[in-house]
Amino acid sequence: MYRVFEALDELVAIVEEARGVPMTAGCVVPRGDVLELLDDVRDAIPGELDDAQDVLDHRDKLVGDARTHAEQTVSGANAEAEETLTGARDSADRILADAKDKADRMVSEAQAHAEQLVADAQDEAERTVAAARREYEDVTGRAAAEAERMVESGRAAQERSIADGRAEQERLVSDTEVVQAAHAESARVIDAAHAESDRLRSDCDLYVDNKLAEFEEFLTGTIRSVGRGRQQLRTGSGVPTYDEGEERRSDWRR
Repeated sequence: MYRVFEALDELVAIVEEARGVPMTAGCVVPRGDVLELLDDVRDAIPGELDDAQDVLDHRDKLVGDARTHAEQTVSGANAEAEETLTGARDSADRILADAKDKADRMVSEAQAHAEQLVADAQDEAERTVAAARREYEDVTGRAAAEAERMVESGRAAQERSIADGRAEQERLVSDTEVVQAAHAESARVIDAAHAESDRLRSDCDLYVDNKLAEFEEFLTGTIRSVGRGRQQLRTGSGVPTYDEGEERRSDWRR
């Protein structure tokens, strides 16, 4: 290998010392010396260089094959990726369509359930109002009957008192002082009968007023329960219970 560099240096020296050709850039070199030096260079070049060239050629072939294989792999990967992407897109579209159908079914079922709850609440409210109206009419009828009975009792007591006063008056009519006392007693009895009748009427009116006030409170509680139930239906929190109204109804009946 050293001889290669030495021969190259001698070739450079021959070219540098060669005589130039006038009017040109060329020169005249001794052919035999140059050929001899080139033979020395060729002989001095080791055989490994040929092997190295073969390796380089084989490397270029491997690189080309690898590049071709890589391009084919990339093309196949792109095609597979495109196919996978298309399949994923189709699957996503199917999933989205199924989800939309399920959501539509759930919304429809929720609407139907809400309408059923509203209908049930309205029916319950109507039943409650009807029961309250029947209870009111029953209480009013009993109160009116009780008032009539008390008025009749007061009227009968008044008539008995008047009859007793008149009988007492007739029995004592022979004596003036006795008659005057009888008149006074009769007037007192009559006034007492009127007062008792007024008291009984007032008690009857008070009793009816108290019953009507209790029934008004019960109706107010029922209306509030119905209002809360409607509000809960609007906000989607379910059908309200009427435990409070039932408890007030039970208390009112007692």
